[in-house]
Amino acid sequence: MPTRALRIRRPASLALRVTALVGIATTLVFLAFSWLIVRALEHHFAEQDAGELRAVADAVVKPLRDAGMNADDGSLRRRLAGAVAGHHGVFYYVANTEGTTVYASGGPKLSSLVASKSPTETINTRKLATWQEQGKSYRGAVLRVDGGAGRNADRYTVAVAMDIDFHLSFLEDFKRMLWLATCVVLCIALLVAWLSVQWGHRPIRKVSARIRAIRSSQLNVRLNPHEVPLELEELVASFNDMLARIEDGFVQLANFSADIAHELRTPVTNLTTQTEVALGQSRSAEEYREVLYSNLEEFGRMSRMIGDMLFLAQTENDPRNLHRVEMDLGNTIKGLFDYFEAFAEDRNVTLRLQGRIEPIRADREMLRRALSNLLSNAIRHTPRGAAVTVRLGQDQGRTTVRVENPGSKIADEDLPRLFDRFYRVDPSRQRKGEGAGLGLAIVKSIVEAHGGDVHVASDDTVTRFDILLPPSD
Repeated sequence: MPTRALRIRRPASLALRVTALVGIATTLVFLAFSWLIVRALEHHFAEQDAGELRAVADAVVKPLRDAGMNADDGSLRRRLAGAVAGHHGVFYYVANTEGTTVYASGGPKLSSLVASKSPTETINTRKLATWQEQGKSYRGAVLRVDGGAGRNADRYTVAVAMDIDFHLSFLEDFKRMLWLATCVVLCIALLVAWLSVQWGHRPIRKVSARIRAIRSSQLNVRLNPHEVPLELEELVASFNDMLARIEDGFVQLANFSADIAHELRTPVTNLTTQTEVALGQSRSAEEYREVLYSNLEEFGRMSRMIGDMLFLAQTENDPRNLHRVEMDLGNTIKGLFDYFEAFAEDRNVTLRLQGRIEPIRADREMLRRALSNLLSNAIRHTPRGAAVTVRLGQDQGRTTVRVENPGSKIADEDLPRLFDRFYRVDPSRQRKGEGAGLGLAIVKSIVEAHGGDVHVASDDTVTRFDILLPPSD
């Protein structure tokens, strides 16, 4: 069953992110600001209403306290009826201790307020009640009042209320105005944020245009970090570093291609020349056999060169493609000594191993190939009668392998290039069997694939190659 490619969701643009953030922040700020203003206005109106109701209550209480011994109910009602002259939209209700209504003005049914609200001594915003009745809104309070002397020496319950529709209407209009202002300000903030983002992205677009204009023939171009805003300076510096690495890679690739052409041209020329000579005249079967043997040697050299180049490409393109196993490096080197025994005896060179280390985790075949290249190189350049020494060491899990051999000093200017592909200290040495100059490049590639380093040092008496491997995982 074919697998479906998962659709990768593209992240939101920076302009959208900044604009949305500014919009959300602006909306929250204005909502909080509007809430505070509305709460302040409501508190202001409540204080104002409380003051108005206190004035009404004082006007109603005065006749009750001034009622004399001979004051009858009719006289008291008349006084109560004219107690709040000059106050509009206010209502009050008076009941005696038995709950009998002494006086009730028009408007809301304040007896219900008296039944549901506990009396208080003074009127303040915390003691006010707000309710709706017959489509209108009221705010009021209930008081307990001592009456005058005589038969009216009684305690009265007084309820006062006022119509607050005007206040509520004003608040509703004010809220609508705040919402409209919030929407307008939000739109302006979003527009300004979007324009700011576009203006702020201009340097990025300019840098992108300059980057887009760079071609493979212009890899020497560098962006000036001082011509961009401070926030982009690190990005430009990183791009310049990347461009420098790409340029180095292109130069190495060009040199590598030239080296490949040069190295392959020699065996191809030899094959062509030998074949032309062989076909120039009739020859015996034995002579043709010699030509074919000679061609076979050139083919073998080309095959080894191609194999080494493929190995380098595979190792460098995917250095994680390692098959790590636990291996005893000492036994591996002893096995290599056995392998090179005949070659070393032919050159009268002694092989020595010094030091013991704990087993490490590494790719056995790859590390064996790296050590084999170093040993082969050391034996080849060791004077007759001398010895090649391999020293092993470990320090806090870090493994060191040193391959050293006596011989002539390698020039200081040649040391940094020893691990370059096809590089030879003596370019005139092209003897068959010495390889194509890829051995040390393979050593470096293998060691770096293991996360390690390889170094070389040379003086008048000895040349040392050091492989440094990190602690095993």
